[in-house]
Amino acid sequence: MSQFNIAFTAPHKTATEAGMFILRQGGTATEAMVAAAATISVVYPHMNSIGGDSFWLIDNLGADAPIAIDACGAAAADLAQYQSVKAIADRGGRSAITQAGTISGWHAALQADNNAKLPLATVLKPAIDVAKQGFEVTQSLQMAAEKLFATEGRNQAFKDLYEPNDRPLRQGEHFTNPTLARVFEHLAEHGLMAFYSGELAASFARDLAAAGSSITIEDIAATQAQVVTPLKASLDGVDCYNLPAPTQGVHSLAILAIIDRLKSRAISDIDWMHLVVEATKQSFNLRPQIWGDPNAVTELYEQVLQAPVIDQLAQNISMSKAEPWPFNAAPGDTVWLAARDKNGQMVSFIQSIYWEFGSGVVMRDGGFVWNNRGVSFSLDPRAVNSLQPHKKPAHTLNPAFARYHDGRRLAYGTMGGEGQPQTQAKVFTDYTWRGKSVVEAVASPRWLLGRTWGDSSTDLKVEQQLAEQLGFELDRLRHKWQPVPDNNEMMGHAGAILDTQTHLEAASDPRSDGQASVESAAEAQS
Repeated sequence: MSQFNIAFTAPHKTATEAGMFILRQGGTATEAMVAAAATISVVYPHMNSIGGDSFWLIDNLGADAPIAIDACGAAAADLAQYQSVKAIADRGGRSAITQAGTISGWHAALQADNNAKLPLATVLKPAIDVAKQGFEVTQSLQMAAEKLFATEGRNQAFKDLYEPNDRPLRQGEHFTNPTLARVFEHLAEHGLMAFYSGELAASFARDLAAAGSSITIEDIAATQAQVVTPLKASLDGVDCYNLPAPTQGVHSLAILAIIDRLKSRAISDIDWMHLVVEATKQSFNLRPQIWGDPNAVTELYEQVLQAPVIDQLAQNISMSKAEPWPFNAAPGDTVWLAARDKNGQMVSFIQSIYWEFGSGVVMRDGGFVWNNRGVSFSLDPRAVNSLQPHKKPAHTLNPAFARYHDGRRLAYGTMGGEGQPQTQAKVFTDYTWRGKSVVEAVASPRWLLGRTWGDSSTDLKVEQQLAEQLGFELDRLRHKWQPVPDNNEMMGHAGAILDTQTHLEAASDPRSDGQASVESAAEAQS
């Protein structure tokens, strides 16, 4: 067992403190994650909420594989209003198409954890306290609030909560959310699944209907997380895990498998960057066939992580020239967190509402926004990701986990929409094959391939420090690229926890408001 044996990392320090609060009491990593997930929904309301989705990988020592939980909300039963439209609305009630699965995922995770013993009131206490007592608005929250202030579709409850002075929230202001605190108190008393029934669900259904959403109380009641079989890619000396469809997990693993085939050809910094970028292109080219509801993807989905397909994708890559790339990346605001408890249980977890502040529709008796994940559906009935009743949308979320054959374990992930597989590949590659520490792997300059929010260009965005170092080489390889400021939030909020036989490390992204904490058993009990 590691000398230091509890750890937590999150993109907001208050969530890390909530997770550590539970771990110090002897709680499991799963219990700590529920505490932090609830807390971060309070302090980072633009990035996630209890009106969104989540996905879990829970790794127990000695288990054959991690437990994977899919808490993705499916589309409403009645979608008649979308039959005559040319596009799905970005905001407002008509963008609120799918159920809110995340709390059902919290419930499923605790049910799957035989060592979870703490009362729910204890687990939810940090979130209740911070919602009542308040917190300081971050720059990230201010920027998202300013963006929403300029959009249509926000309901009056949103304006009352996030624009109390007829203006967006400002960095440094003190913000409280007593309504959300009352929701958590209700769940602490009646159980997490009380979110989907009774007075709360009825109130949510009324708010959604008033905003023009198709989601009914019956849709809310039918929300149910699923324990699923994780995807696995066996690489040189390490087994990598991720979530299956409808997530991007298959892309994240395919990128790593392609890099694994070609890593001997990568010598310099530009070689590694070029290889990761080109592997991303090869994987993303397959999206129309393999990214969507598990019941809708083509047969290629079952083959893409097998050697023949990976070998072919690797052969498509030239180490001397970049392939052209026109794809448009969808934006996504998300939170990724990880935990390690005293018994060695580790969790890689991700939670989101898709775009910043999701649909912009706040539940008046809930104090949170409903997601707009359904925006990712296609209105083309021939598409794999076509909008249909009860169908899950193509999902950007995908938490990652790796088991090394020498006993090391790595929980890692990031926010960032379709940038998630790219950043995961950069962090994993830097640590696993390039000899960097997990702190260096998370903090070092990064890039993002494709369009991001507020930008119509589809090129490679490169943080300034890396651009100054490799710009000439990027031109030589014919990459279409542009520099962006260092420590740029568009690159995602990455993090990692590394558990070895001798030590435990945790990293939080300097691009976030986060914190990574590691403590020994003796420290935790003192």
